[in-house]
Amino acid sequence: MLYRLAGFRGLPATILKFILLAIVDIIGGIAITQAIAGRATVMIVVLAAILLGVNYVYLFRAPVQWKFLTPGLVFLAAFVLTPIIYTVGMSGFNYTTGNEISRDEAIAALVDNSLAEDPEGTAYDITLGKDSNGDMSALMMNQIDGVVSLATLDGVTPLEEGTYELSEFGVPNAAEGFTAYTPDEIAELGDKITEVRFPLGDGSFASPIYEELAVRLTQDLTYDPKTDTLTSMSTGIVYKDNGNGNFADPADPDNQDSKLYPGWRAVNFPDNFKGLLFDPEIRNPFIGVFGWTVAFAFLSVITTFAVGLTLAIAMDKPIRGRRMYRSILILPYAIPGFLSILIWRGMFQRDFGIINRLLTDFGLISANIDWFENTWTARAVILIVNLWLGFPYMYLIASGALQAIPAELKEAAAIDGASPFQSFRQIVLPLLLQILNPLLISSFAFNFNNFNIIYLLTGGGPRDELNGERAGSTDILISYAYQTAITNPLDQNFGLASAISLFMFIIVGVLSMWSLRRSKALEEF
Repeated sequence: MLYRLAGFRGLPATILKFILLAIVDIIGGIAITQAIAGRATVMIVVLAAILLGVNYVYLFRAPVQWKFLTPGLVFLAAFVLTPIIYTVGMSGFNYTTGNEISRDEAIAALVDNSLAEDPEGTAYDITLGKDSNGDMSALMMNQIDGVVSLATLDGVTPLEEGTYELSEFGVPNAAEGFTAYTPDEIAELGDKITEVRFPLGDGSFASPIYEELAVRLTQDLTYDPKTDTLTSMSTGIVYKDNGNGNFADPADPDNQDSKLYPGWRAVNFPDNFKGLLFDPEIRNPFIGVFGWTVAFAFLSVITTFAVGLTLAIAMDKPIRGRRMYRSILILPYAIPGFLSILIWRGMFQRDFGIINRLLTDFGLISANIDWFENTWTARAVILIVNLWLGFPYMYLIASGALQAIPAELKEAAAIDGASPFQSFRQIVLPLLLQILNPLLISSFAFNFNNFNIIYLLTGGGPRDELNGERAGSTDILISYAYQTAITNPLDQNFGLASAISLFMFIIVGVLSMWSLRRSKALEEF
């Protein structure tokens, strides 16, 4: 088969190459178009670089090795480098709930949303329809003075008596150049009716609140591009850019109540990192979560390795049914982890879980334990479940490592009078640690970011959500970043979550580099 593929060249191979490149270019072009529409600058640059690189490698006489490396480099750029670039970039922004759009969009939204009913409570009886150009319009009667006007999206024109007709309810419904909407056309408009603004010529608008009634709205905020300020017509306050993504009252720019929302994504590097170090409201939960993360990863590695090694030593002996026992021991490894976690969650459920039932039946407890509502019991449950999920892996690697230790060393130790325990402690265990050290470090890095077990088992709780506590007692850094960025739509902080993620990336990266350096122990052995 490989021989035939190697011989596939000439015109058919060239045609196939151009077809595949055309497909890649079409898909890439569509992706770039979508990225341009979403103003995703980083994605535009990455996609353009990928397309140019792919076409250069396969259309021109690039070195042969690049033709094999390019697919891997494409996936590396798309799924590794791009998320890293986005994360690093977002970590330097004030990117929170209320500060998610661009500056120009925020200014437009502030001005458009600052409409308020005028103090006199002016209202209009209206009939919606369309003018001679087919654009939306309305016949309006002022409920105070009875003046009837034809309102269009360009302005309002008063009508003389006799140029319009009134319905049986006294509402104007017909005039020259005006056609009333049918009920079906009204229904098709739906909620868009309330978005209509008919300018009254004095800076105010007539806005329908439903199909038969409109109210007069006045513009409260006005933007001055020369001074880059927003002025409130009702209070006279001149709001200025506070340098952190909001217009705010300059008398107290840092007060949450003095800020105008929506704001915009503003560069605040390195404020998110400074908050992790110096802001007590951010630092204290972060330190607690970081401490538990390290403890969880360390205890997970220790417990799983201890149980796995113990079983590996036991299975290293010639016992009857050893193959069957080995098959049973790796079953937790074969079952999908999320299924096992959910099953364990049900087993520890307070009222119907099997754990509480067994403890009650044996008389060990008198009342059911709420395992997930206490910090230490919830953490104990996590370590127990993670032990169940992790010991088969440690058993497998320990079994392989034991086979690599020469039997002559143990025999020589026995001849020298060493007990089995002394032989294990002074010969077997040091050699095992030398062999498995890189894998143990990798296991620590994996558990450092073990999101599944926290999210599925405890959800990071318990936490005092009523008092605004975001970090739960069992949250690790990755689940804390998720809580910060995703969970509460009213209090999302993508910038801070990105800073936490970058912090985790540095820790795991350092551990990985150390693991690679330590892996030389295998070569020396």
